[in-house]
Amino acid sequence: MRIEIKSFSALSLEELYALLRVRSEIFVVEQQCIYLDLDGKDNAALHVLGWKGSELCGYCRVFRPGDYFEEASIGRVAVPTEFRGHGYGARLMEFTIQAIHREMGPCPIAISAQAYLQRFYEALGFKAEGELYKEDGIPHLRMVYAPE
Repeated sequence: MRIEIKSFSALSLEELYALLRVRSEIFVVEQQCIYLDLDGKDNAALHVLGWKGSELCGYCRVFRPGDYFEEASIGRVAVPTEFRGHGYGARLMEFTIQAIHREMGPCPIAISAQAYLQRFYEALGFKAEGELYKEDGIPHLRMVYAPE
């Protein structure tokens, strides 16, 4: 898996198409959730792309502290169905956490995690805060990674 991080303006049209397709396949079609994925925030985000050959096998976006949450944050974490079960999601998240700390210092990182993925994020060092809430009709938890 080859992982790279790019600003919105550095994305090629092919990369942008690939990431939007993956997000739509997972968050709209697979999860049967009608919501506006194109939320106007992509231009402020850093985009983390994981590639297996020419196929996008993992994706997430990163925000600096204050751009989305008070803390740095990671969102839209997506691994297409055909690439699940190979550790790509964990590798993508580990890379992303390290990239945030390299670029922004050892700051806390917040996520709005789908509740069924709580154990996955806990294994990466995130801790749940507060109660379950619905986001786009799906149960979510606020989780925070606090560097040691």
